[in-house]
Amino acid sequence: MLNSYLNLDEIDSKILQLLQQDASLTNVKLAEKVGLSAAATLARVRKLEQDELIDSYSIRVNHEKLGFGLLFFVSVQLSSHDVELVDKFRVAIRELAEVIECHFVTGGSDYLLKVAVKDRAALEDFLVRKLTPIPGVDRMQTSLVLNEVKKGTVLPVGP
Repeated sequence: MLNSYLNLDEIDSKILQLLQQDASLTNVKLAEKVGLSAAATLARVRKLEQDELIDSYSIRVNHEKLGFGLLFFVSVQLSSHDVELVDKFRVAIRELAEVIECHFVTGGSDYLLKVAVKDRAALEDFLVRKLTPIPGVDRMQTSLVLNEVKKGTVLPVGP
C-alpha cells in the first residue's frame, strides 16, 4: 500500500519514530511509550508491517571494530543499458558480500555502491578481481570515506 503513509495518525507516527530509533524495543516498552495496551500496539505494528511501512528490522554494526577499516563508494558506469546486461550486473553485485548498498542513480554514472573492506589490499582485490570482471562494467570511480560525518536510517515521520 504505497499511499498508506497518508493515513498515519499520531500514534502510528510515534511508533515508527520509536522503532526507527531502537528496533529492539519490546512490544510492552513500545506500548508504554505510545500510551496504548500491548495488544493494541502490536496490532498497529502488524498493520504497519502489512502495509509495508515497516520494511524490516535490523541493527547497524561498527564496521571498523569488526575489522572493516575501509569504507568507500564506487560509481559504476555500464557499457550499455541492455536489459540482459543490467540484470547480470545486478545479480553479480548482490553476490558480493563487500557491497553494503547498491543504488541505480542518475547523473554521470549508472550505479553507486557503498562498500566495506578490511584494508587497501582488500580494496584492490575487490576492484580488480571482483568488480571489474563483471560483464558490462565500463568505468568506475572510487571515493574513499575519510570520516562518516552523519550516518543513520531514521526518516522524519509525523507532522
